[in-house]
Amino acid sequence: MDTPTATADLNATLAQLKRAQQTNVPTYRQRMDDLKRLRVAFKAHSEEFASAMSADFGRRSRHESLLSDVFTVLGEIDHTRRHLRGWMRSKRALADWLFWPATTQVRFQPLGVVGIISPWNYPVNLALMPLVAAIAAGNHVMLKPSEHTPRTSELLKKLLDEVFPADRVATILGGPDVASAFAALPFDHLFFTGSTAVGRKVMAAAAQNLTPVTLELGGKSPAIVAPDYPIATAVDRIAAGKFLNAGQTCIAPDYVLLPKASIPAFVEEMQKYISRHYGDIAANPDYSSIVNAGQYARLKGYLDQAQAAGAKIVELASGDAGQRVLPPTLVLDARADLALMQDEIFGPILPLVAADSVDAAIDYVNARPRPLALYHFDHDRARTRRVLDRTVAGGVSVNDTVMHIAQSRLPFGGVGPSGMGHYHGREGFLAFSKQKPVLYQARLSGMSLMRPPYGKVANFILKFLTR
Repeated sequence: MDTPTATADLNATLAQLKRAQQTNVPTYRQRMDDLKRLRVAFKAHSEEFASAMSADFGRRSRHESLLSDVFTVLGEIDHTRRHLRGWMRSKRALADWLFWPATTQVRFQPLGVVGIISPWNYPVNLALMPLVAAIAAGNHVMLKPSEHTPRTSELLKKLLDEVFPADRVATILGGPDVASAFAALPFDHLFFTGSTAVGRKVMAAAAQNLTPVTLELGGKSPAIVAPDYPIATAVDRIAAGKFLNAGQTCIAPDYVLLPKASIPAFVEEMQKYISRHYGDIAANPDYSSIVNAGQYARLKGYLDQAQAAGAKIVELASGDAGQRVLPPTLVLDARADLALMQDEIFGPILPLVAADSVDAAIDYVNARPRPLALYHFDHDRARTRRVLDRTVAGGVSVNDTVMHIAQSRLPFGGVGPSGMGHYHGREGFLAFSKQKPVLYQARLSGMSLMRPPYGKVANFILKFLTR
């Protein structure tokens, strides 16, 4: 399908979804039923999804797929269904005293049709989590899953076609040309998860239609280890977040700031961790492959450039290039101008950067673009407050990594180059809703005294109001 035909078909699909949504705005009962049927069908296909993701990656941990792409979605559906009635309930209040006896109300209204562009790294989670929020808010949805995980995308289409009528949820498959045409459609809201570079293009395309966007991007998420924090504990928690999905996680720790004197102990503890948890990585099904040859070559290029520039490369195990298994790798003494230190790594490579105090680490972080996540390891509450007060990041875990994303009552989203907007739980419902303000005027209105011709009464009122 060439681009003009694809664009025509996409516009026709969007028009069909808009007509259906406007004709029959989803009620509470319909939304609850949609989410229930999605849960039942998705749970029934969960093992099939784990197998599809593994096939797309070449090898992906079944347990990690079930945890990160299945459990999370089922939990989001359950949380949403428990709270949806309360989220939908309009809020009434008295008007400001000057306008008494008028009253006000905030109504939560669906936006219409939401476009979702989802990435390859968590191809189920990052497609269905925003879809759940959009459906809960009463919208219809067009989903464009990633072409880099084709088996999973085909299975998503099969699932959603099974659960939803074609005029309520439409799944669009295709490559970059289709994605570009998709981003340029006049949606009522566009939700994108992916790289910062592509996010700029998506935002530019959406701007032509003044389409509001939620961008979930990435960046270099730091981990700060305080001088007196136990290194073994820090390694255990940083490694768990970093090597999940072989580092192909938007909120994975991207580099570690720690005292120079602690670096040898960190390396030693990391070697122990990898040996204890993974053993023979090349043959271990619990350690995922890099998704495709292009991504593998990019990561190898980072290491080659760093080594040529004098950085020390510490491979913590043996990989398998044929299976795109890149071993957990530490990088020491990397120059700040290297691609490894400029780009989001998105793989199992972890630079260690010397910062002999927490304040020095804060300065290092603040000299760079604001990250999607920040991790601080410290038992000193005053220093932790200082980190929280002086840095800006999309989200934070203290004394752990990644876990803040799994909290249904916390908003998830970036800031600046790491994204804009939030979702998860009620924040997702709000992201895809118009909070419509309404004022109900009473039979008698005190503001009738403030109409021309202005005289003594108006002068007296204004003098009182501007005193």
